[in-house]
Amino acid sequence: MEIQPLRTDGGIEAVIQTYQNMVYGLALARTGSPADADDVFQETFLAYFQSGKIFREEEHRKAWLLRTVLNLSRRVTASSWRRKTVPLEEGEAVAQPFREQSENQVWNALQELDEEYRIPVYLFYFEELSTGEIAQVLSLRPGTVRMRLSRGRDKLRQTLKGEYFDE
Repeated sequence: MEIQPLRTDGGIEAVIQTYQNMVYGLALARTGSPADADDVFQETFLAYFQSGKIFREEEHRKAWLLRTVLNLSRRVTASSWRRKTVPLEEGEAVAQPFREQSENQVWNALQELDEEYRIPVYLFYFEELSTGEIAQVLSLRPGTVRMRLSRGRDKLRQTLKGEYFDE
């Protein structure tokens, strides 16, 4: 297999610059591991570069990247290697993605959600996608997305009770 030189026309660099936070954030939300998120990040942009796809609209590019991140993350989390590994000691320090402690508490609560709620909540609040866009990316009906958002919010409210909610 012949390796193609990296294009220097700013194409791939511009796409990475534009979508790096979105791709890494979704990979981290999906895998729960910074190391796995790094791998998914690299594989996503490698797949983009190798595909040679040309998108008519920026929304199509964004949707393709989101779908690719989800597929690659699913492959990482479903791998037999991951099921056979033993987690590190619970007491070891884990890198926190945010500077503020309160933001880290919300992030940790989000990570505790089941994936069916975590991904729509992440896409809605962190990536600011509409329920229609989330439905398209996840291949769901918009009503299903709205229901998962509602249930995800309820679960977050229960997890964060006392921290941010009085009830």
